[in-house]
Amino acid sequence: MAKRIGLNAFNMTAASHQSPGMWSHPASQAHRYKDLDYWLDLARTLERGRFDALFLADVLGPYDVYGGTPAAALRTGLQIPANDPLQYISAMASVTSGLGFAVTASATFEHPYPLARRLSTLDHLTKGRVGWNVVTSYLPSASRNFGTGPLAHDDRYELAEEFMSVMYKLWEKSWDDDAVELDRTGGVFVNPDKVHPIHHEGRFFKVDGFNMAEPSPQRTPVIFQAGASSRGRSFAAKHGEGLFVNVLNSSLSRAITGDIRDQAEAAGRKRDDVKIYTILTAVIADSDAEAERKYREYKEYASQEGAMALFGGFSGLDLAKFDKDSPLSPGSTNAIQTVLDLFTKLDSSRQWTPADIADHISIGGVEPVLVGSPETVADEIERWIDEGDLDGINLSYAVTPHDIEAFVDTVVPELQKRGRVWKDYEGSTLREYLSGEGNRRLSSNHPGVSVF
Repeated sequence: MAKRIGLNAFNMTAASHQSPGMWSHPASQAHRYKDLDYWLDLARTLERGRFDALFLADVLGPYDVYGGTPAAALRTGLQIPANDPLQYISAMASVTSGLGFAVTASATFEHPYPLARRLSTLDHLTKGRVGWNVVTSYLPSASRNFGTGPLAHDDRYELAEEFMSVMYKLWEKSWDDDAVELDRTGGVFVNPDKVHPIHHEGRFFKVDGFNMAEPSPQRTPVIFQAGASSRGRSFAAKHGEGLFVNVLNSSLSRAITGDIRDQAEAAGRKRDDVKIYTILTAVIADSDAEAERKYREYKEYASQEGAMALFGGFSGLDLAKFDKDSPLSPGSTNAIQTVLDLFTKLDSSRQWTPADIADHISIGGVEPVLVGSPETVADEIERWIDEGDLDGINLSYAVTPHDIEAFVDTVVPELQKRGRVWKDYEGSTLREYLSGEGNRRLSSNHPGVSVF
């Protein structure tokens, strides 16, 4: 049988995420990011489409590389203003019974002790439908907002390794499975002999006690990760159960996914313990020609300024320092070479200008955009999954909720007809969606269960 394609929706509690400026499209409801009813409707739509999870991204500082200020990000609504994504989940869980939720929280700026309780609480309230996207925040503006200097890249991962160790100890080791006795006759709610302080002392953290929350349905929420560097991939292969990768084409994807699975195997895990997803945006209409027309219309609302601000945030390169219509030269800065390497993998025959880069990423960011009829988009998704050795997609959007509703109403039924997307949830927890019905807890070969 063909591999099931896992579906996640990629979103952010902000007016603009991956497609800067598209909030200005007449059909967009993105400005309602602070309206709970908008999110409740979205959750119902995704559950109707049998999505595994709604994945919520987050940042803790503005994109301020472009022009040296956050003005472009503010003007175009690029990931700012942005609300706290954790606050939305319990409400969405209350109107759904199957949809999972993956939320981003930074190991660089959070503290493991309170975060463990917050995520355990969400896992209780959702009955086991929560995952945690572990990030090592990269924006210098976030470091300044927390009053710290930015950590070196590898030091961020050293901190993250210790952070994970503390979280695993709190979730997996501090409470026995039967610690909560609820003995009404004997008057014992929790047996104190079955709750254990973790006594952690390390380079970055000192945590003496135990998790304030009792074990939740999954104990440890599903661990998601999106490390792209060699150090990030190593961290992801060790800890991640769901991994998000940015791949420019399906042939490059297999090399990346193969490396991650190799590293997972070297860490004592199985190759398929790691489920790997790529980000895609889909522009859908009744015919390929109509979808192309819609895509051209979308481009009229996309913001090049916002795209340059987005690019500056994730690359560290200020495109405002270059003539927007002049080809970038490999010798300009070290960062330029990295940028050109990225885009020449898309098309090595052309010379890329800042304007070209902004135009390319203005819809969907760096990631691929599929444009076509439901059948064409389904064909392309299958090709990406099968050629790229992927397990699913993280679906982004240009116009929300229009693009998501179109995908649920037209592409999902096509993929279900082909046997690639399930018609109902199998299991009741997010981990079961990834690992199979009955697998509610971390697998025995995951580092989280052997942290002591």
